This record gives sequence, structure tokens and C-alpha cells, in this order.
Amino acid sequence: MLFGFSSVFSQNKKVFTVILDAGHGGKDPGNSYHGFVEKEIALKTVLKVGDYLKNERNIEVKYTRTTDVFIELANRPKVANNAKANLFVSIHCNSVKNPAPHGTETFVMGLSRHDMNLEVAKSENSVILLEKDYKRKYQGFDPKKPETLIGLTMIQEENLNNSISLASGIQNNFTKKLNRSSRGVKQQPLWVLDAAYMPSVLIELGFLSNKTEGKFLNSNEGQTKMAKQIADAIIDYKRRYFGTGDSDSYEKDSNKKTTKATASKKGDSAGQIYKVQVLASPKKIKLVPGNFKGLKDISYEFLNNLYKYMYGSTSDFQEAKNLQLEARNAGFLKAFIVKVKE
Repeated sequence: MLFGFSSVFSQNKKVFTVILDAGHGGKDPGNSYHGFVEKEIALKTVLKVGDYLKNERNIEVKYTRTTDVFIELANRPKVANNAKANLFVSIHCNSVKNPAPHGTETFVMGLSRHDMNLEVAKSENSVILLEKDYKRKYQGFDPKKPETLIGLTMIQEENLNNSISLASGIQNNFTKKLNRSSRGVKQQPLWVLDAAYMPSVLIELGFLSNKTEGKFLNSNEGQTKMAKQIADAIIDYKRRYFGTGDSDSYEKDSNKKTTKATASKKGDSAGQIYKVQVLASPKKIKLVPGNFKGLKDISYEFLNNLYKYMYGSTSDFQEAKNLQLEARNAGFLKAFIVKVKE
């Protein structure tokens, strides 16, 4: 039952709820290098992200912690689940023994054999060992043994696709708007993401072990800049998947803007084409109906290291809405309409 829930229950909420999770805290300082302390940087950045989001209409922000307290790992996603949140965003800082590595990276739930990624998973999961009765609570999971990580899997298809979409937006903002070095979007078996019922990401702001990067992240300017880009990515995600909040849905809002165009038998001008995006994946998927819940007429585009798969193609917005309904009825419950050029 625990892992059988879908994020779909929160899709129709008028208020878009975001849970911000500042990694570590209290007796768990996280990474510490050159006088830079992860728990402090994560909290300050999280609070700044929250301040930006609170300025937006129809966004509710909740935190797992707002002070320097220890929060058990199992309780962090519970905050999001109890709130029936739309997103869970956990913020951390990286470190390694080598002072050279630098750059941001954002993780979604999944399995990887990459040694560096596995070290991140073990590090972020190891907080479990600070908790009382952790062996019973986590049912034998040992964060120091890679083989026990195999039990953590992302069980909800739409959650993973949407998590990747948000993670890509965050990384793109860091790179394009702040010129930060990007280590990309990666999948890892992180307990805090696995237990959340909604799209979730874990952001590593950079390496505290790199003195230059650590100094930037430890500064008010650095935290403000990073927070702004995270908030902007969340806001953009909300607009793409849930609309502006000024109408009941993205589709209704878009329909108001295209009434004249859709009334024309010729459809939109300037070669405007509508398609329905059903999923996004870092891997290329063979275009056969069996891979898309029986849907035919699937196309894709490769953008920002993601394959974006779309159903149908039409110049009529009303027909596009019908295609969207077909996609959702097939099982792609968060399928949304996108505009492309011929």
C-alpha cells in the first residue's frame, strides 16, 4: 500500500503545494569543508527558495525544517505525503576527498552503477544510522552496503518522468543563467525520494570540498542566486503541468487565448501545430504502441538530454484537447498539450 499511491490525487488541487526540505540539521551537520557546513547552507538556501515561491499566486510552501533541528529521514517525505503535495524538493551540498570536483547535479529516484553516484546515495542515506531503532524502521536497509540499495525503485511512471522534467529545468537554469558547471540529472536510490508519493528531486548545489565553489555557496549572494533559479524552475514546472492557476487548468487558459484560431477551419496560422506530451525519458524508447499503452502516432524530440514523447499532431486546439483526453484515458494521467512549429 505504501508504494502504491500516485501523485495524481493532487493534480486537481487549485493550490500548488511545494515541500522544501533542507538536508541534514541538528546533530547531523552533513558535509563540512573549509568551514562551510552543509546543514547551514541548505537551510538558508531553502528559506530563500520559499520566499521567492511565496510571491507567486496559488503556490503554498511548506518546510520539513526551518531551524537547526534533526529530522529523521523517514519523516521528511511524510510531510509531503500528509500535505498531498505536488512537489518534494530536497536541497543538499556535495563533497569528496579530492578538492578539484565542482558543479551542480540534481537527482531523481532510480538505480545507477556509477561509483560516484553510488557514493552520493550512500552519503545521503547514511543519516539513517543516527536514528533510534533504525533497523526495525527501515527493515534491514543498510546505507553502507550497495547491495541493499537495489530494493529502492521508482514505482510510479509519471512521477519519474515529471521528476526528470523538474530536475532538467533546475540544471538548465544553473547552467544558462548562472554559468555554473553542470554534472547533469542523475538517477539514484535515495530513500528520501523513494518514500515520497509525488515528483521529487534532490539538488546538490555544489562541492564544499572545492574551496571556490564552497565560498560561493556559503555566501548570501550565492545562496540567493541559486535559490532564485530553483524557484524559477519550480514556477515554470507548475505553469507547464498545472497552468497559471488563473483558470481551472492549463487547457482552459490556453483555449481562451486561441479561441479565434481554433474557430478557423484552417487551424492556427504560421504553421502552429499542437501535440500531446505523454512522457519524457533520458533513454530512447522504441516507437511501438506496446511501449505507449497502446497509443499510435507517437513522435519524439531530443532536448536537454531528454527524449520527449508526444502523441498525435493537429493544428486544431479542440482536437488537441481530444488527443489529450485519449492519452489520459490510456493511462498517461498527466499528459499535457504543447505547441510546436511545423
